[in-house]
Amino acid sequence: MALPPEKASELKQIIRNQLSQMNVHGKIRDILSESVREELGKNSQGLSEADLIQALQRRGIVDDVMKELNFLTEVQDKEATTSSKPATHFVDKEPAELKKTKIDPTRRNLYLQVLGGRAFLEHLQEPLPLPGQVCATFTLYLHFRNQRFRSKPAACACEPDLQDGFLLEVHKDSLGDGSRMADATTLLSICDPVHMVLIKTDTSSEKTLIASHYLEWRSVLSSPDGKMSISVELLGVGTESKVPVGVLNLKLEIYPHLTQPLSKEIIDTQGDCEDHATLLCSLLLGFGLDAYVCVGTKARRVPHTWVMAYGTSGDVVFWESLTGHRYIHRPVNPDDPPLVEQPKRAYPYCSIGCLFNHQSFYANCQPSDTVELSHFDLNDESKWKPMSTEAIKSVCAPGSSTSLPPFPPLCAPVIDAAAASNEIELVLRGLISEHRKDLSLTTAWDDHLSYLLSPALAAYEIERTTGVSTGNEEFQDAIKRAVPDGHTFKGFPIHFVHRNPRRAFATCLRSPFCDEIICCRGDQVRLAVRVRVYPYPESACAVWIMFACKYRSVL
Repeated sequence: MALPPEKASELKQIIRNQLSQMNVHGKIRDILSESVREELGKNSQGLSEADLIQALQRRGIVDDVMKELNFLTEVQDKEATTSSKPATHFVDKEPAELKKTKIDPTRRNLYLQVLGGRAFLEHLQEPLPLPGQVCATFTLYLHFRNQRFRSKPAACACEPDLQDGFLLEVHKDSLGDGSRMADATTLLSICDPVHMVLIKTDTSSEKTLIASHYLEWRSVLSSPDGKMSISVELLGVGTESKVPVGVLNLKLEIYPHLTQPLSKEIIDTQGDCEDHATLLCSLLLGFGLDAYVCVGTKARRVPHTWVMAYGTSGDVVFWESLTGHRYIHRPVNPDDPPLVEQPKRAYPYCSIGCLFNHQSFYANCQPSDTVELSHFDLNDESKWKPMSTEAIKSVCAPGSSTSLPPFPPLCAPVIDAAAASNEIELVLRGLISEHRKDLSLTTAWDDHLSYLLSPALAAYEIERTTGVSTGNEEFQDAIKRAVPDGHTFKGFPIHFVHRNPRRAFATCLRSPFCDEIICCRGDQVRLAVRVRVYPYPESACAVWIMFACKYRSVL
């Protein structure tokens, strides 16, 4: 299918850039001056197009070009090409295999390869699984902007064989830029990291969060060939957030390659002090302080941002967002006589060009932008030029931007709530009967009482999710009608976020009140248990279990 004229023009420009990057024109000139005259024995004016192509093929130039451009051989159909919806598919392991996927050549892509893991010491003694044997596995999940990926499961081991590739589309999704090729500057402005989550699935299908890591991918923009290999150390979660779990070997590659990579110094200055300064300024503003983000330079004229706030006494206070250090600004007066002692600079800032907060923007128009010589009376327009309120509102209107990252797309639950509830309930009944049998107790079930527990579990889940308590009086009335005079009723509800009945039962037995119900002794003892599973997106679930008993009170 033919590309639209504007797409064809962009594709031609990509190919020209690639040919220029490979120095194909220079290689052709070398062949004309050397190979053709020697091998064909003809002068340059007698050469035909076929002769030149034959010489290029003999030297391997055509093959080299095609290898570099092979990912462009298949383009998406017209609907996919004009759509701004990002790719959410898997790709093969090797970069050369990218031609098997449908890639829009007019959009920039980040190809992330996982080349295996190492140093997962917790699984150092893990035996190799036999063919067909069920074993614990690692699965790597990725989230980048509004795209999600999942690796193939790999057996848990000290060096797990996590081998997979993921194609991430990198583009601006607003202001009509969704279908344009992102240049180096645009890529640099996309500060969203790649969120990597490692999940362990044991032999009983229980899933455990092993590690969560945010990968800063923009360092690949400074690579001359658009490729780089890195090792990522994964840390644990919760109380083990500082304990290494293992290492993943990764390879990053930008497609199509940048014709002019960015310098490492420019990369190093991104997505750190700016975000910290903005956050700190927002916190200070939230506490009622008059605070601004300062944009300037520090030592060696390195671009830098920090925060400025006014004290109640009129002092100008600088805050370094990366360290939390606080400095008092004392301006130097260059017109003072040499004998007048000038304050010594305690802060690392050299120059300041502008400052801003959520309501105002000021440009430094003083004779010198050196911080030491600058005065910070923002009401003096001879020193600070304010941006008009209309201009600020045009770019910062309510709803024009959001401070929150895009929420990841969620998958619908695949859990059959009724089947899961019945399955857990049957297993719990068996566990209770076995437990009472070990105590030399018989077990008699009251199915009607079990049924009456269902509304209570529904009310508990509603209260947990909405904070609204409903149906308590009706539940109590139903229980009173089901319990004969002279009998006692006891109930114990409990909530879980997993569906393992044995694990839940072991937890319940640790509660003295629950143990009293399960091990109830007396006259005409009847037991009841009810389970309700409430599925949510991503197959997350809330599991409510209620144990109950009724028995005749003996005076």
